[in-house]
Amino acid sequence: MAGKKSMCKIGAVILAAGKSTRMGKPKLLLPYKGKPLFMHPLQLALQHQLHPIVCITGCYHEQMRHLLSPLEKDVAVVFNSSFESGMASSLKIGIQSMPKQVDAALIFLGDQPLIPEKVVQRIMKEFKKSKREGIKIIRPLFGKRLGHPILFEKSLFREFEGLEGDEGGKSIINRHKEALKLLHFEREEWGIDIDTEEEYRILIEKD
Repeated sequence: MAGKKSMCKIGAVILAAGKSTRMGKPKLLLPYKGKPLFMHPLQLALQHQLHPIVCITGCYHEQMRHLLSPLEKDVAVVFNSSFESGMASSLKIGIQSMPKQVDAALIFLGDQPLIPEKVVQRIMKEFKKSKREGIKIIRPLFGKRLGHPILFEKSLFREFEGLEGDEGGKSIINRHKEALKLLHFEREEWGIDIDTEEEYRILIEKD
């Protein structure tokens, strides 16, 4: 499916506004396989021609904006001036950036570089298939680990306005469990996010 346009119009939000407090340095800018960590989920969105692609930046906005300047035709870089208030503010900005024409948005975390193409492919395929069955949220399950990217159908977009602080989309998911589809993948490591020096070291050593 990579490289082919989808009949469903799906946008992408890349959450890359954090301060990396646990790491102590800008983890999203750390190199992995020749590019910064946050570029890996963003590359997935590009490969699957999701549109629009909105990268929400914060603490390291200028560095990220510079890195993304060659992709300015394909990626909108949006600065979240309230990034210190938590993830909710970035989610709200990302969803607000979605045009009315989109059918859904895929929410990616900038610190998850191991998500493979097949995860995005299955989510997109499942959305097309189950849209008429009332499925509005599609989330991967890596082993026993709930993960990202998470797809939210556009009828849920208005609910993001009520999020606060570090609250992600969990409260929305909990309100719509009957509309949730979990896609199981055996490889738990695909869902790992890089929060500490040790996790980054392990990531590099496995490469």
